[in-house]
Amino acid sequence: MPTTRRKTVAAAPGAALSTASSTASSTASSTASSNGKSTAISTGAGSAMPSAMLSPDLATKLQPAQQRATETYERLLEAAAQTLIEVGIERLSTNLVCERAGVSPPALYRYFPNKYALLHELGQRLMQRQNECVARWMSPEVIQGGVPALEAALTGLLLETYEVTRRTEGGVWIMRAMRAVPALQEVRLASHAAVTEAQAQLLIKALPGAKRSELKLASRIVVELMYATVEMLFDETLKPKDVARIAASMMASHLARVMPG
Repeated sequence: MPTTRRKTVAAAPGAALSTASSTASSTASSTASSNGKSTAISTGAGSAMPSAMLSPDLATKLQPAQQRATETYERLLEAAAQTLIEVGIERLSTNLVCERAGVSPPALYRYFPNKYALLHELGQRLMQRQNECVARWMSPEVIQGGVPALEAALTGLLLETYEVTRRTEGGVWIMRAMRAVPALQEVRLASHAAVTEAQAQLLIKALPGAKRSELKLASRIVVELMYATVEMLFDETLKPKDVARIAASMMASHLARVMPG
């Protein structure tokens, strides 16, 4: 379920992007491998950045109204995703995006105030694609079908979400950015909150005898576990079907415990 919230969040303690003293050593930028299974974003003490950039403006300045403007807008987003794959979050810059897209900096700034606004839009689009998978797999009938039906649906949902992310240009890097960059975490959290609420209401409707508080908590945990499992599939060389089967079995078993007897 997409979210249109443009709220920014302050950097939390221990966030992956932190400020540092000018004497700290520089941290190597992350790069992506050809198969997408690359190392996590490296942002140590040496990657100092102005505190103002921890809460940058994420709103797009202008929405394209004409076909030519729309083409430029989409070309910039495509170039941002491609550049993100090539150089990683730390080295991503509006100049590099402009160079790849073949547009001037003023043309980019007409729509996006900074690189974080580009990542914000890419993040929202990815989350929307992922969230659309949920509606295709989860329904009252599935929930009322018990553990076997739930397990099958959750397995399918995990695998489809993984495939959607894999097919999205820069998908894994966009996911990592939404966790690593404090200002972008709101995209992920707001999207997860919306999905959690929708799934909780679905569970409440399908299981009228169960405790609402338990169903809401279970929904939130399942949403986060699904996301973390998809991330793990990109971080490690594992068989997606095996991982999805085991993770789905664990989640379905717990959901069965909150169902009325």
